[in-house]
Amino acid sequence: MSSTGSGYDLSPTTFSPEGRIFQVEYATKAVENSGTSMGIRCTDGVVMGVEKVLLSKLLKKGANKQIATISEHSGMAFSGFGPDSRQLVNRAREEAHSYDDTYGSAIPPNVLAERMSQYMHYFTLHGALRPFGTGAIVAAYDPERKEHQLYMIEPSGVNFRFYGCALGKGRQGAKTEIEKLDLNTLTCRQALKEVARIIHILHDEAKDKPFELELSWLCAESGWKHTYVPAALKTEVEEAAKKEIEDAEMEEDEEEDEEEEKA
Repeated sequence: MSSTGSGYDLSPTTFSPEGRIFQVEYATKAVENSGTSMGIRCTDGVVMGVEKVLLSKLLKKGANKQIATISEHSGMAFSGFGPDSRQLVNRAREEAHSYDDTYGSAIPPNVLAERMSQYMHYFTLHGALRPFGTGAIVAAYDPERKEHQLYMIEPSGVNFRFYGCALGKGRQGAKTEIEKLDLNTLTCRQALKEVARIIHILHDEAKDKPFELELSWLCAESGWKHTYVPAALKTEVEEAAKKEIEDAEMEEDEEEDEEEEKA
């Protein structure tokens, strides 16, 4: 009974005999079934990228963005249920504006991440509410400490600070690829190509719908403001990433042919 959630999944306030909260697990599943989003903290800033799945060929290019600017020095990327993501964006903007009105300064990255995680966790505590079916990656800069930070918030309200993180169906593969990078020396321009490469590698053209790559950064080059990567630069890094993937595939094919000849 409890293994299927029957009888224990009617409310986020109900624990199963194994200590599971099925409503939270269902929300997490919604994130896992969506396009991949990822973030990398570099030496000179933070880069975020999203595999925005195109649900229709009639969609206007650039519509339904999954990366949003929260304040001058902060931004969010999402994977999961779109309307829930927009709700979180609005809440995050309110938190940033409220902090600025109260203290006269930009909201610190850790405070923004903590307030958003508390807000998301609140929706797991009441039977009349449901958990958010979305996860968020937060990139922000602290002007006071002159420090850039990266956080990831899960539907349960759990949040951690990362050097590199990923959400969505390609999260495991993305994490594996991020671990191969030298994040202690990686610059934002280098990371842009790596993010594009990783997202294209994880996208299965045979099974998955077409997608549009979204890239944003918050770095010294952008004046520590969260902005979308310029179109020309985005095209450049995406083409370079595709070429690198093609070269790697050709090299693998050549190695396989050589092994077959030896056999």
